[in-house]
Amino acid sequence: MKHHAFGRMAFTVTNVGFGAWQIGGSWGDISEADGRAALNAALDAGMTFIDTADVYGDGRSEKIIADVLKRRGGERPMVATKAGRRLNPHVAEGYTKANLEGFIDRSLTNLAVDSLDLIQLHCPPRDVLYQPEVFAGLDALQKAGKIKGYGVSVEKVEDGLKAIEYPGVVSIQIIYNIFRQRPDHLFFQEARRRNVAIIARVPLASGLLSGKINRDTHFASDDHRNFNRNGEAFDVGETFAGVPFEVGLQAVEEVRKLVPEGATMAAFALRWILMSDAVTVVIPGARNGEQARANAAAADLAPLSADVMAATREIYERLIAPHVHQRW
Repeated sequence: MKHHAFGRMAFTVTNVGFGAWQIGGSWGDISEADGRAALNAALDAGMTFIDTADVYGDGRSEKIIADVLKRRGGERPMVATKAGRRLNPHVAEGYTKANLEGFIDRSLTNLAVDSLDLIQLHCPPRDVLYQPEVFAGLDALQKAGKIKGYGVSVEKVEDGLKAIEYPGVVSIQIIYNIFRQRPDHLFFQEARRRNVAIIARVPLASGLLSGKINRDTHFASDDHRNFNRNGEAFDVGETFAGVPFEVGLQAVEEVRKLVPEGATMAAFALRWILMSDAVTVVIPGARNGEQARANAAAADLAPLSADVMAATREIYERLIAPHVHQRW
């Protein structure tokens, strides 16, 4: 894994990090022991970036992270969390300084720290991005020492472009993978120009790009790949990257032909993301230690050739883009 600066912040992170949504919830039955094993394996492999949120298991993910890091001791990785999704209803009017401070205080307790490394607005309603007072409130919380920096997790490219107009925004988290290629146009160009860190999430399209899912795969009732197929619980783009399931399976079979001998499709898909120099860190999740170690090893794959990159673009444009490109 490569190490580089996290945008304008004084953190150095590995280009492959640990996405901690799975160890919180909404991915079926993942025991706390397996979650701890996955995180420990990621850290043992050298990962220095962890991404979580206050709503992942209602704080379960944050608490597991805090306990694992306490037990390990030594130099801490950068831990990014998110806030906003605890609002009910989840509306722009709820993004007040008082509410955000309450969410931050809760995460400070869950993570057992005095200051959060990074707080991210958690896919806020678009109107939030047109309320300068929200970002002024985050500036005040940063000056007070409760957060070291702040960013925004977004669903849409347009929201990312708007968010980075605020000078205090140091990072954007966005879906980017073989099935969601639109960010690698104007948005990445603008992010590089402003030295904004990019966190690439949903890198395996909820497991589709692992190549292990087929039409007969069963998903538990508490797995978002079951209950959010049509966006019933949150933005449908978070589930299979918004690609219709059957279309995704068809595209996977074409991508499979491009995977080099000896590599897994998951490693190939992660290496594809790392081909972009705009990406600061990619955050695949892991259900267990084996998956975490495999994610780390993906960074060791040889760079993909121009022909292979062109082939993935052709598959995207022919099969996937009609369903996702203009939506996100």
